[in-house]
Amino acid sequence: MVSSEQRRKQLAREKYLRQQERRAQRRRRARLRTIGILTGAALVIGAGAAYMASGGLDGEEKKKDASANKDPDPCTEAAPGKPSGEKWKKEPELGIDESAKYAMTLRTTCGDISFDMDASKTPRTVNSFRFLSGEKFFDHTKCHRLVKQGPYVLQCGDPTATGKSGPGYTLPDENLKDPRVKGGTYPAGTVAMANRYQAQTGKGRDTGGSQFFLVYKDSKLPPDFTPFGKITKGMGVLKKIAAAGSRPEPENRNVAPIATVVIEGTSVRKS
Repeated sequence: MVSSEQRRKQLAREKYLRQQERRAQRRRRARLRTIGILTGAALVIGAGAAYMASGGLDGEEKKKDASANKDPDPCTEAAPGKPSGEKWKKEPELGIDESAKYAMTLRTTCGDISFDMDASKTPRTVNSFRFLSGEKFFDHTKCHRLVKQGPYVLQCGDPTATGKSGPGYTLPDENLKDPRVKGGTYPAGTVAMANRYQAQTGKGRDTGGSQFFLVYKDSKLPPDFTPFGKITKGMGVLKKIAAAGSRPEPENRNVAPIATVVIEGTSVRKS
């Protein structure tokens, strides 16, 4: 016969296990929401979407920004022009020196941002970016997403600024075992590819295109996004953009930077 003390301990243990399972479920849901932010589709931060759309935490940030700065947009007006929106049926033929490093510069309305790219670790990604830069694919494109509640990233590379478009072809995931991101943190200064991978289904691998994100503060993320570059110039520009805040765009289910970040031109050179 089970004593009352044994029964009490059994009930206490069952309660503890239920609590642990609920906590584990909350952690899994939070992780999936985080991953969803950086997919190629225009997604928002899961359960927080309604709050963000109504102003939420970001609404408070904008009020603070507005009171601290009469003009919260720190960027200059973009030059006339529209993205080409050109698409290609297949990935460009590999034509880079895989033993070399390449440097890419984004000339934006907020200032220049440059980053080194390692062709030995991410040859197809670097080859694609050199190709797209040469085709002026990124010219006049607007950086469309700024995440300020972790991960801390600015996302660019979509000619439609909706998070739904790309160059017409997709790229394979590369360098996912890079020791810099293997521990679950993408360090500040990392440049990585956005994609459509969904951890809950295991589908969407190898779906990178032209969308990429710039990490302005160490960010907890699973190693599912190709890290292909490291910022060498312009972290101050990136932080200035982040400091200006973001605003919800309900029509795109997106959170856009208040700063009008337009890439006016790009260049890639062997470094």
